[in-house]
Amino acid sequence: MTKKEKAHYVLTELDKVYPETPIPLDHDDAYTLLIAVLLSAQCTDERVNKITPILFAKATNPTDMIKLSIEEIQAIIRPCGLSPKKAFAIWTLSHMILDEHDGQVPNSFEALEALPGVGHKTASVVMSQAFGHPAFPVDTHIHRLLTRWGLTSGKNVVETEKDAKKLFPRESWNKLHLQIIFYGRSHSPARSPKKEIDYITVHIGTKKALLELK
Repeated sequence: MTKKEKAHYVLTELDKVYPETPIPLDHDDAYTLLIAVLLSAQCTDERVNKITPILFAKATNPTDMIKLSIEEIQAIIRPCGLSPKKAFAIWTLSHMILDEHDGQVPNSFEALEALPGVGHKTASVVMSQAFGHPAFPVDTHIHRLLTRWGLTSGKNVVETEKDAKKLFPRESWNKLHLQIIFYGRSHSPARSPKKEIDYITVHIGTKKALLELK
């Protein structure tokens, strides 16, 4: 199969399995989504969803967040890991949103990526899921699956994102990146993927990926 044929197969199959794509991180608006995505770095969505209700009970907007001290934020988010850096980023970006963006989360990649703790992947999630702007956030899980399926030879998430955007229709990006994440979690884990459940890899996977199937 060509890469285009593989991409069409992936789109078709994932639409069957995941017609709906709820955002895994609990949130109410662009600001709470931004905070949740920032906390999810090197942390599971499940754990983030246990911590954010505690944090958001105290602050769901930048005005209230800066009333907390960095130490208070850090104490709440400690289970998410990297708490000193994340707490400082949350407190500082909240100040910046108030001072530079009239209290509203900016809706441009440039402005989002200028906020502390916000990289391209985080900005892409916020742009796609909060503002509906076509984006293709690529994390290590999506990078692994697209490599496993022979859809990218990228050595990092930046290169993989470029390949994905060339292969898949722009209008599919916002939904597809979530579909791939869902498929990876339920059908194609990083360790010991099984032939019986990882049917996309069986159908289009690279030779190396097929050898990894148990």
